[in-house]
Amino acid sequence: VQLQASGGGLVQAGDSLKLSCAASGRPYSSSVLGWFRQAPGKEREFVAAIRWGSGLTYYTDSVKGRFTISKTNAENSVNLQMNSLKPEDTAVYCCAYSSYGRIWQAQGYEYWGQGTQVTVSS
Repeated sequence: VQLQASGGGLVQAGDSLKLSCAASGRPYSSSVLGWFRQAPGKEREFVAAIRWGSGLTYYTDSVKGRFTISKTNAENSVNLQMNSLKPEDTAVYCCAYSSYGRIWQAQGYEYWGQGTQVTVSS
């Protein structure tokens, strides 16, 4: 599985951005697609994930109510709509694919896309 992420950029606090991640093939219904981020000098952290089959979504507490993950079946892609962005959201965002349906831990994802930089200025 190859993943292609896009949509990062430089915005001001309070603005919105939408990230997209396209998979090279149709994800299995049991799979999970997720977004992780890593800020300079910090550990990689889970942001959001969606179960391909059911559409169930999961978020880390710091983005609940601001970020929305969704999928587009026809394009084999997932999107991360990020609203009310804060400077602390600045990071490299990566999408990832878990065949085993893992959610929270990066170790549960076998395939990773390249990162896309999101920078939020204050």
